[in-house]
Amino acid sequence: MILLAKESSSYNEISVYEATQLYGELGKFRYLQFADGAVQGALDLKQPKRMVLEYPRAMAHLMEYNHSSFSSLFVIGHGIGTIAGRYPDKRVTVAEIDETVVQLSRRFFGYSGDNVVIGDGRQMLESVPPGSLDYIVLDAFTAKGTPMHLLSAECFAMTKEKLRAGGAILLNLMGKGGSDRLINAIYSTLAETYACTKAFVLQGEGSDKTEWHNVILIAGSRDMDYRLPDMAGFREMEPEQGYLIVDRKT
Repeated sequence: MILLAKESSSYNEISVYEATQLYGELGKFRYLQFADGAVQGALDLKQPKRMVLEYPRAMAHLMEYNHSSFSSLFVIGHGIGTIAGRYPDKRVTVAEIDETVVQLSRRFFGYSGDNVVIGDGRQMLESVPPGSLDYIVLDAFTAKGTPMHLLSAECFAMTKEKLRAGGAILLNLMGKGGSDRLINAIYSTLAETYACTKAFVLQGEGSDKTEWHNVILIAGSRDMDYRLPDMAGFREMEPEQGYLIVDRKT
């Protein structure tokens, strides 16, 4: 493993590495990682167009399978630009609070889009016209996890207003195996706003209650379908009833 860059910002300590192995797969990889060890994006240097991590592959499948001709997408959380970079022919806006992340994605991962705005994703989304988006993707992390103001009932109600009929919101989250109290709360809060909500966990993970794993949530006004072989190892799960997340009163 070779360290290519290490930067500190107001939000994260960010490193870029190259390695010949990533999550047990042999090859030549470059990846961006936060101080907590979580990989925020990875590039296969031998096949740059391949989506390396499972969760963006699963999210792309959900979006494309349910609305193959979608035209508008709003992404909160840039990483290395994997999801945004997949759709150069669509109207994509990316909100990223940490400018250092964007700089590193351009320098080391070849991101060339001019569609990234620096700032808080919720505030940026509030300025989007109602009913103008097909999909909203929430993939935002700091050292403390997903910011809670992006997971509240008030925020989800706002996202619903921005979606077209048949549109959906997708969330990439990290949780622990077994019964994760926060994942349950996010799912239940989402279900208070949206008529149909589904949850997926990465296959083979989640049995150890101390182990962190990827969880994908999708919600919209109609049921979302999928093909299991295209879900990159994710399987559907049924979270337990959780508490409602609301904005803190100031």
